[in-house]
Amino acid sequence: MELMDANAHGNVHGGVIMRMVDESAAIVAIKHSQNPKVVTARVERFDFLAPVYIGNVVSIHCAMNYVGRTSMEVGVEVLAEDSITGEARHVASSYVIYVALDENGKPTPVPPLVPADDKEKAIIERARIRRMRMKKLDEELSRAEEIKD
Repeated sequence: MELMDANAHGNVHGGVIMRMVDESAAIVAIKHSQNPKVVTARVERFDFLAPVYIGNVVSIHCAMNYVGRTSMEVGVEVLAEDSITGEARHVASSYVIYVALDENGKPTPVPPLVPADDKEKAIIERARIRRMRMKKLDEELSRAEEIKD
């Protein structure tokens, strides 16, 4: 990371890391959907676990966790490596949801996610449960807004 990416204390801005995550995870969504038109629909979660410093080499590791009809959840792990010592630290994690769009900018179906083994089945199931919980929370918040109005 460079000076322009950091604050006066030498910590890289969270927004810089978030942009790197969004760009990297979008590539996974593009490749899975076989469609260059994917948009970020939601950042389901973004946890900053440790600071990233000027001079660190940042690696973004992404994997497709879940696929709906038109949406995809990409799980992300961010590592920061000290370029002198080689020490790598897990500094952030995120779940980013993308939607594939057709030529008219409307959501379009994406290929299903086929698990290769039981470990991948478990990842997909956890993502499905997260999705159901978030959908339920969204519905509850929507009802609360209706009551408020």
